[in-house]
Amino acid sequence: MLDHPQRTRDSPRDKTTLATIAASAGVSIATVSKVVNGRDDVSAETRAIVEDLLVRHDYNPPSGRRASATTRAVEFLIDGDFSSYSTQVVDGVVQAAAEQGASIVVGVLRDRRNGRFTVPPRSWARSLAASGRTGVIVVTGELTGAHVDALAAVKIPLVVIDPLNLPRTEVASVGSTNFTGGMSATNHLIAQGHRRIAYVGGPPAASCNQARLHGYRAAMEYAGLVPAENHIRNEDFQYDAGRRLGAELLALPDRPSAVVGGCDSIALGVMEAARILGLRIPEDLSVTGFDDTELAPMAAPPLTTVRQPLREMGRVALRTVLRMADGEQLDSHHVELATELVVRGSTARF
Repeated sequence: MLDHPQRTRDSPRDKTTLATIAASAGVSIATVSKVVNGRDDVSAETRAIVEDLLVRHDYNPPSGRRASATTRAVEFLIDGDFSSYSTQVVDGVVQAAAEQGASIVVGVLRDRRNGRFTVPPRSWARSLAASGRTGVIVVTGELTGAHVDALAAVKIPLVVIDPLNLPRTEVASVGSTNFTGGMSATNHLIAQGHRRIAYVGGPPAASCNQARLHGYRAAMEYAGLVPAENHIRNEDFQYDAGRRLGAELLALPDRPSAVVGGCDSIALGVMEAARILGLRIPEDLSVTGFDDTELAPMAAPPLTTVRQPLREMGRVALRTVLRMADGEQLDSHHVELATELVVRGSTARF
């Protein structure tokens, strides 16, 4: 004899409710609602019990709470600090949302004080579903497989922009031709007569950084140049990292005559390190960046950089997540938009 009679998922009479979960867990309906909506004022023990029951009962928020086609709301997550990079991506997302009649809700995944995820993945996904989110867009994020699975369970589509990693190959992503960009920046410096060319990039495991670094290595190899291993540094896509690593490079006996920066912020940090040491840009050191954020033309001198179509990446991501929400099949889960080298005053012949 079965302990639980088989029920039809679409049967209103047998459909699992918050009251069902609350009765099974021995807690109030309000407590279950807090777990479903991702509230943090529930003990870890109680949360674990309720989460387990939600999974066992295959509970999803009522479909009537999902947004209608005319009031679609997309959750936009920046996994890190706001920057000139993310600001331009946001601008593209917002413009596309206005064109599509959708709204954007900005959220966070991690506590910025300790870098930890704010709520468990399943609670997070259920809270988005309960709030009627149509889709989720994450920029430069490090989602876990558990986050991807949790969104899939509540049928909320996900698109990642310029991902640092992809926990699942089937996750839709929008990026740029990072390999080509890294190669074009390096080729430009080689054409200017530079031979000791260094690379300062972001997180070593980040897929976009790896592609840019591979492009740098490919250009060097094609020119018959072997980069010194101490001329390659990877840490973070931040100004402070560029300044610190740039100072280390410029203190070497065989210091480079040029640096390929993994992003504009890194490049500007390297330029500041050179200034502190009394080196002139570009007379003593040429520097390139990557992104072409609004900071690049404002630098002194203006920064030569690889332009990513950041606003267009945001627009494509928004249109893609809405297409997925409408049940359309994507021609490709991974879209790469073309990069372009923009030559300004931070590079010169050597």
